[in-house]
Amino acid sequence: MAKIWAENSYCKRRQVGALIVKDKMIISDGYNGTPAGFENICEDQDNITKPYVLHAEANAITKMASSNNSSQGATLYVTASPCLECAKLIIQAGILRVVYGEPYRIDEGIKLLQRALIEVLYIDIEEQILTSKSKI
Repeated sequence: MAKIWAENSYCKRRQVGALIVKDKMIISDGYNGTPAGFENICEDQDNITKPYVLHAEANAITKMASSNNSSQGATLYVTASPCLECAKLIIQAGILRVVYGEPYRIDEGIKLLQRALIEVLYIDIEEQILTSKSKI
């Protein structure tokens, strides 16, 4: 489901989606992109991601601030492993479990989450899709 949500991203280099789930209900969602009111162009002329692009996790967590939902004890599903900055937000949001689908070459975010005793699980999204299709 987070992978489908990632398709909403206008970013060309990488599309990432995130869902926050609590009590079997999606309470927030996000994908990587520019802040509200900015043009939906994530990369500069050299195809480098602009510094103000928000990560999917940050979008999902900050969206919670304008809702009546609480992320305390929730699970975050994200298509790529969280970076260090997003890991800090995840910890502060009280999220207790992170499930990600694509490892990133820098694993500082994962290490910080584990240090904070947050359950971290890797699921190979492509393998899951293939397995699901073979059951049809």
